[in-house]
Amino acid sequence: MAFKEVFKRVEKKYMLTSEQYESFLPALNEHMQADEYGDSLIMNIYYDSPNYSLIRRSIDKPVYKEKIRLRCYGVPKDDTVTFVELKKKYKGVVFKRRISMKYADALKFLAGEKPPKDSQIAREIKWSLDYYANLKPAVVLSYRRVAYFGREDPDFRMTFDREILWRDTDVDLSLGPYGEALLPEGTRLMEVKFADAAPLWLVDEMGRLNMYPTSFSKYGTAYKSIFMSAHGTDEKNKISIGEKADV
Repeated sequence: MAFKEVFKRVEKKYMLTSEQYESFLPALNEHMQADEYGDSLIMNIYYDSPNYSLIRRSIDKPVYKEKIRLRCYGVPKDDTVTFVELKKKYKGVVFKRRISMKYADALKFLAGEKPPKDSQIAREIKWSLDYYANLKPAVVLSYRRVAYFGREDPDFRMTFDREILWRDTDVDLSLGPYGEALLPEGTRLMEVKFADAAPLWLVDEMGRLNMYPTSFSKYGTAYKSIFMSAHGTDEKNKISIGEKADV
């Protein structure tokens, strides 16, 4: 199966209670189709500098920001296909570039070795790795996800994440999903991903169920816990979790 390597889209996030999610399902199933992977496990390693400069800059909400991560579906072995991703955001638009390679090869590439196969995207990612320098595996983030695509517009996508866990020790995806929970039990993080505009049926459902966009970063929220643990203080004024965003 061919995997898409380049994405350009707007992504909006919403925090749903279990009641909102259950009430939303009838409209969701009418207009959207679950993808072939069903309820899947997604695991990521986020790379950062020793002083977490990438995520600290991202938290300040600049016009441009980027993240580097390694992603896989399920618990990988050395020869499992994984994705090295460079995710950029500029003026609210997300640009994602990714390349696939075996887990063992991806770890070596992100540690500074040449990629197994040269490509334009591999060179872009390598440039970012060299630019930031000294990037290390910082945090493992895992979650269960169900993804949907539009019945009329397959490029319109929605994802629902739950059981979001993080850890900054044992930063190895082959060890499986475990760590501290980011969200209360039953809460789902919904992400709406589109090129131009969300469909009217979705806008109507959001109004009916009081669903509002939120500013939320999985890695940013994990970093808050790391900072508090290291300094014994709260970064509440610097990191907003579940803050209502401008519509």
